Amino acid sequence: MIRKTKATLIILLWVFLVIPGFSAQEKKAEPQKPRPIQLQDILAWKSIRSTALSNNGQWFAYRLSPNKGDSEVIIRQTKGDKEYKFPVGEAPRYGSGEIVFSEDSKWLGFMIYPTEKEAKQLKKQKKKLYNKVGLLNLTSGEKVEFEKTRRFTFSGEYAKWIALHKYPPESQAKEKDKWSGSDLILHELSSSKEFNIGNVSEYAFDKKGGWLAMVVDAKEMSGNGVQLRNMQTGVVLSLESDKAVYKKLNWTEEGEGLAVLKGKEDENYEDKLFSVIGFTNFLKGSPHKTVYEPEKDKNFPEGMTISPNRTPVWTEDLAGILFGIHEVKKKEDKEKEKEEKEKEKSEKAPEKDKEKKEEKDIEKDKDKEKPKPKKEEEEEPADLVIWHWLDKRLQSMQQVQESRDKNFSFLCIYRVKEKKFIRLANEEVRRVTAAPKHRWAIGTDNQEYELMGNLEGRRYQDIYVFNLKTGARKLALKKCRWYFGPSPDGTHFLYYEDGHYFTYEMSSDKKFNITKDVPTSFINEENDQNVKNPPIYPYYFGWVKDGVSVLLYDNWDVWNVPVHGGKGVNLTVHGKEEGIRYRSRFRLDPEEKGIDLKKPLYISTYGEWTKKGGVARVDKGKPGAKMLLWDDAVFSIRKAEKADVFLYTRQTHKDYPDYYVTDSSLKKGVRITETTPQQKEFLWSSESMLLDYESAKGDKLQAALFLPANYEKGKSYPAIVYIYEKLSQGLNRYYTPSARGFNKSVYTSNGYAVLMPDIVYKVNDPGMSSVWCILPAIEAAIKTGVVDKNNIGIHGHSWGGYQSSFLVTQTDIFKACVTGAPLTNMISMYSSIYWNSGSANQP
Repeated sequence: MIRKTKATLIILLWVFLVIPGFSAQEKKAEPQKPRPIQLQDILAWKSIRSTALSNNGQWFAYRLSPNKGDSEVIIRQTKGDKEYKFPVGEAPRYGSGEIVFSEDSKWLGFMIYPTEKEAKQLKKQKKKLYNKVGLLNLTSGEKVEFEKTRRFTFSGEYAKWIALHKYPPESQAKEKDKWSGSDLILHELSSSKEFNIGNVSEYAFDKKGGWLAMVVDAKEMSGNGVQLRNMQTGVVLSLESDKAVYKKLNWTEEGEGLAVLKGKEDENYEDKLFSVIGFTNFLKGSPHKTVYEPEKDKNFPEGMTISPNRTPVWTEDLAGILFGIHEVKKKEDKEKEKEEKEKEKSEKAPEKDKEKKEEKDIEKDKDKEKPKPKKEEEEEPADLVIWHWLDKRLQSMQQVQESRDKNFSFLCIYRVKEKKFIRLANEEVRRVTAAPKHRWAIGTDNQEYELMGNLEGRRYQDIYVFNLKTGARKLALKKCRWYFGPSPDGTHFLYYEDGHYFTYEMSSDKKFNITKDVPTSFINEENDQNVKNPPIYPYYFGWVKDGVSVLLYDNWDVWNVPVHGGKGVNLTVHGKEEGIRYRSRFRLDPEEKGIDLKKPLYISTYGEWTKKGGVARVDKGKPGAKMLLWDDAVFSIRKAEKADVFLYTRQTHKDYPDYYVTDSSLKKGVRITETTPQQKEFLWSSESMLLDYESAKGDKLQAALFLPANYEKGKSYPAIVYIYEKLSQGLNRYYTPSARGFNKSVYTSNGYAVLMPDIVYKVNDPGMSSVWCILPAIEAAIKTGVVDKNNIGIHGHSWGGYQSSFLVTQTDIFKACVTGAPLTNMISMYSSIYWNSGSANQP
């Protein structure tokens, strides 16, 4: 009986202790209610950063990164269930070339970084951070990692190899005579066999992947030179070798030519003197070498050398090599500087000798010598920058652009057959760029207008044309403000003047007004700045592939206009009458040389008064544009290089721009990414509203109103008004939570309504312009019943900061105001310096 009682008590005790535990677990399993976004949530919020689409369109890879912390790379099939995920450490916020598919779409390479924790520890220990490379076999799913690798490259179209450039050993940096070469590992993808090539400082595969060019840079220049490896046979050719440094290795686009710079020490000069070397005819066994050595050319400018900072480029016909030159200091100048420093040191020598005395001697001296006050002339010199009123470029700009100025070089060409050096750029025309096909070059010179341009923001330049065969120069245009570059065939360039677009034919020196007969206007009549007849932005869609015409935008439609003028053809037809702006082109081929109108033209569309977004397609021979996507959303698209596979992103104010896979019709897109599953854990704006209103001056305007999370109809809420020119176009934009500046998503999550209205400015009255536009917008928002008129704050930054600062002096409707970096006095702020660029803060 006693035993039964004990057993009963144990069972009852178990029931009381365990059953509540089950109940608690059930409660824990219940989904938590969404909560407002806080700082720790913002830091953990993830976004898609780097992306890559395989050439065959079967694989999509992307890096998913938080605002702070470690990232992962995700690779998934576009039309299948296979997916791979790999941690890649604390990746840089922005990166290019971090995720790369091989040309045959069978392999993926990606960078791997130290984790946030590892990086923090290594930095604390003052140790070097090393990256790794991950290599994924997309068929088997097998991944290998390569330690201490700074760069990787697949072998072009012959996708059999991956080159892995290792970091140099740390001991190498401590050597007196530094060299930049390190191991280059050639990893054969199919067999995993590896070949190690030592002391490689630069390398480059040609486009087809048949050749690998390498620069060798070794200790004491032992074996330095340029080598060429046949990637099919493994045979290595030594193209050039000398006790010199080689750099800026560069293939031609199709791989028929290779160029490099060669630098040697000269006892008379402080820096190395460079020559340029070119190689051609690789298929004949012994490539042909072209060498241009300035010191052997009496026509080369004295006191100058070929610049090591500009990459040499073969002309398209392999008739010449383009390169830059710059001044080089003589050693006597350096010696003078050295002597002055030595003199300075010798004057301070007694003081330094005193410091070197034994401690006991110093203690004795202390009694004899009392410390003397530091003389005024011994004080450190002030950090003084002298401005001169005749400086054409502001001193602040010179400081910001110091590095660019040090690396600047004047463009020149060496004609191979003629063995002739031609200097193109000089002090009169410093900026010269070769046009496509390399028959002409175009120079721009702003020296006459530079000072006023820096002060008032209106930047003009003179345009020159150079003949690349003879070097002859001619002035093409005076005081041109809007220059848009050359045609793809290199025969014309495009510019804008007095409300019209013009082309300039370089061979004949003729100018053509190409829009005078087009039945539309290309003047931006909506521009509210103090600019006369400005062009519409984006200024032009682009040149047609063969250079016979150019596509122009009239703020609604896209026009195909002949290169020498004519009536033009409206490709989109109905933009203006339907209130739809065909405003930008999706460039689906990153290597295109102009627009191919034989292929479909995909255009981003925008409803001016609906704020709808979409994608339209213009097909050859069919008038008008076919709308493929059209919704209360914002879209972008991309295409696989060798397949009819398209990806598009779709975003709204509450939907992250995730990726969808489809074909050229853009129909029935299938979502392949889920970037923000965490969003359901947080309160989010339930709805956005588009408000129509009129300014006090009768302007037809709109505003975007974002409702607070958990909005209840009939209840009014505190509101934040955010301002900066026109902002209603952000109605369907997704705002990733961020701790930097104003963020709509964070405010609405925390119970605020957010109003983003339009402002149009009247010249010479920016402050009152905001009053005339913002107050009617707020009245319209209050009428919706969403906004509590007694609890409204305003937020503006920079130019918006001027408006918010001004507005609070004109009305008492705001309960709070945030003004960031505001312009508060238009007199004292006139020509103030924007320190990031060093230029005056003018239009």
